[in-house]
Amino acid sequence: MAKIGRNNKKGAIEKPKNTFATIVRIFSYMADFKFMLSLVFIFIALTSLARVAGTAFLKNLIDKYITPLSKNYSVELFNNFIQFLIILALIYLVGVISSYIYSRIMLTISTRTLLKIRVNLFNKMEKLPIRYFDKHIHGDIMSLYTNDIDAIREMLSENISSLVLSSISIICTFSMMLYYSWQLTIIIAIMVTIMINRAKKISKESHKYFSQQQQQLGKINGYIEEMIEGQKVVKAFCYEEKSKLNFEVLNDFLCEISTNANSYANILMPIMINISNINYAIVSIAGTILVFSSILSLGTVIAFLQYTRSFVHPIAEISQQFNSVLTALAGAERIFNAIDEKQEIDDGKIELVNVRFINKELVEVKENTNLFAWKIEDEEGNFKYSKLNGRIQFNNVIFGYDSNKTIINKINLIAYAGEKVALVGSTGAGKTTITNLINRFYDVQSGEITFDGINIKDIKKQSLRNLISMVLQDTNLFTESIMENIRYGKLDATDQEVKEAAKLANADYFISHLPEGYNTILTSNGENLSQGEKQLISIARAIVADPQILILDEATSSVDTRTEKLIESGMNELMRGKTVFIIAHRLSTVKNADSIAVLENGLIIEQGNHSELLNKKGRYYQLYNGIAELN
Repeated sequence: MAKIGRNNKKGAIEKPKNTFATIVRIFSYMADFKFMLSLVFIFIALTSLARVAGTAFLKNLIDKYITPLSKNYSVELFNNFIQFLIILALIYLVGVISSYIYSRIMLTISTRTLLKIRVNLFNKMEKLPIRYFDKHIHGDIMSLYTNDIDAIREMLSENISSLVLSSISIICTFSMMLYYSWQLTIIIAIMVTIMINRAKKISKESHKYFSQQQQQLGKINGYIEEMIEGQKVVKAFCYEEKSKLNFEVLNDFLCEISTNANSYANILMPIMINISNINYAIVSIAGTILVFSSILSLGTVIAFLQYTRSFVHPIAEISQQFNSVLTALAGAERIFNAIDEKQEIDDGKIELVNVRFINKELVEVKENTNLFAWKIEDEEGNFKYSKLNGRIQFNNVIFGYDSNKTIINKINLIAYAGEKVALVGSTGAGKTTITNLINRFYDVQSGEITFDGINIKDIKKQSLRNLISMVLQDTNLFTESIMENIRYGKLDATDQEVKEAAKLANADYFISHLPEGYNTILTSNGENLSQGEKQLISIARAIVADPQILILDEATSSVDTRTEKLIESGMNELMRGKTVFIIAHRLSTVKNADSIAVLENGLIIEQGNHSELLNKKGRYYQLYNGIAELN
């Protein structure tokens, strides 16, 4: 799939591929507001009819009151004239009130509809596989929530009601014009045909640039996000000037296409107005001739001229709104494409449950017993329970993020329950990929990974991932208190459990010395903490989860040697009885592992414990003694 907000290879502009289906889908989100939409339509119709009726009253106002009064003043006629003006004012007042009411209702409908769309989009994002986020630029994804949602908001709250109002006004006005004078209506029809033809050509060019504008906004958002997140790197490598130049290139292109888009959009109305003025002049001349020929009355011609204005304006407005609607539909289609993405597949049937030994047999219970077993259904529909052990095995596993490039090639690896397995090797050797496969962030292309002899594809992902806790090199902290950030590891953990986990990770000391302690709010991924402190919180999060499988991916890379020693006893306590995978470049941290696997180019080239590998005097020996380097 092409990246969201991107042009295709030929540089074609992204447009809604199925406009009708997109419109239908948008309105499906408004299904709960049918009554409110009916009210909107009624009040829009009232607004339009009030305008048309008000203009129709001009004919009688001139022919029955103003013209007679100008020739012969009469008190009775004047009083009737005043009454007529009051009625006319009331008609226009009805139009104003109706316009206000439908605008307010439409605003409510649009905000609630966008609420549903945003919720659906975010919920789907939470169900998408990691592969989706690897393939899409974060700025483009954010653009769905900002630019595209905002375009839909404008369409729903403003454009749709304007289009309906304009359409009804055109039909009603044309009917009245035809009723008053078919001769003048022919002139109007000819001029409107010219106007529509011009508007169509201008709108086509305008829409092309508006679509480019939306896409370029996504690129700029992505670039800004990258630069903000990487400010330390930018400043450390004096990249400021280069980043400004790159931004200027992107911004200049946005300025160029925005100028083109708005130039066409802004020129449309003046052209329409000028054609309208020419049309008005022609109708005025023709109307005057018809008045002197006693074919039409003066009031009829004046009302018709007013209808001429009323008829052209909504046509120009529809042309003006057309670009915004198409842009919104293109944005909506991008959102719906994301919502329609295939979510992460969970075809596992085996789940992990709490059990107790009753009469020497495992029995499933609802309360938390800290004793777990695999719940396996046999062919006859009966369930059997196999006690959780914690043994993980790779059997001839082949995997690549891209089908054309293999990252892992026929890996055979076993980690027994309670064993510490270290993965070492050069960057790109496949160490982190192995841990991604254990979590089923990705599925293997060939071979199998088993958990206690069960293929992990047969295990429900939630049960599998509840057993695994990860401490990564790049920590992710959220805009919440330190207490809640640690509690991510176990959502029902008590405050005391959180503090005990922090003590084991040696994080309690620095947390307690913060002004708000555990209630300190972290912002911007914990920018108010040092990298080492953030890593300690990440370790505490893993400790409170008390997982069966622990993955440490360069977990102490950001912790100094002194701090590393301080948390060693806590980490040893955490790892006791657990199956642990350790990824580290610092080989001194893995020498106590039960098994060390040396990877190169997706292959395990050596395997054994520290002493065995040193005795082999192979690749590990070279790395440990500095003869070779990890890179």
